[in-house]
Amino acid sequence: MARSKTRRPLSALPVSGLYAITDRSLCEPISIERSVELALRGGASVIQYRDKGGDGARRRREAEALSKTCRAYAVPLIINDDVSLARAVGADGVHIGRDDESLATARAALGPEAIIGVSCYNQGDRALAAQQAGADYVAFGRFFGSSTKPDAIQASPELISAYRDRIRVPIVAIGGITPENGAELIDAGVDFLAAIGAVFGAGDPEVAARRFAALFAAATSPERPQ
Repeated sequence: MARSKTRRPLSALPVSGLYAITDRSLCEPISIERSVELALRGGASVIQYRDKGGDGARRRREAEALSKTCRAYAVPLIINDDVSLARAVGADGVHIGRDDESLATARAALGPEAIIGVSCYNQGDRALAAQQAGADYVAFGRFFGSSTKPDAIQASPELISAYRDRIRVPIVAIGGITPENGAELIDAGVDFLAAIGAVFGAGDPEVAARRFAALFAAATSPERPQ
């Protein structure tokens, strides 16, 4: 009888940090695998594989490679929008938006330990509903001008402040976030700063990731003014 394949233990969602999201066009000069490894070396806390291309075989190869790299750094790999791909490559979870599969469907497919995040745009009540349904984190944005999603719904730091005490799961902010403007969102109560261009389009993903990591280090410093 053939031995059943044991699924690797999933990596847990960290407390806070840089949530780096891939963009193949930005990573092409040094490959997506190398770009992600550099971001991990710089201190990225979460990696999301985001690729809207139609080449399923390529997407699977890349996701499998990133799964191995993230495993080596004990950092969770989240797949954007694709529950089947997340399951196929043994990723740590999936991120779903308004037009994707439901949270319940994703949970049934990936299991109770998977990390499932939900896009909430600028809707605090959507975040509360996702939390009630079992989401592991909620994401708001965009907060600033974004070349990836220039027409995305606008959110504000005030939204985070208004809902922070009612949202018990981690909050991710996305959209035009850089090391220069990220501190404002951390102050508002965000746990993770999601970035695409500011990491993978910055020339050196490792240096860029270190700059984001420094924001979180400063926010938790005992010498920081209260």
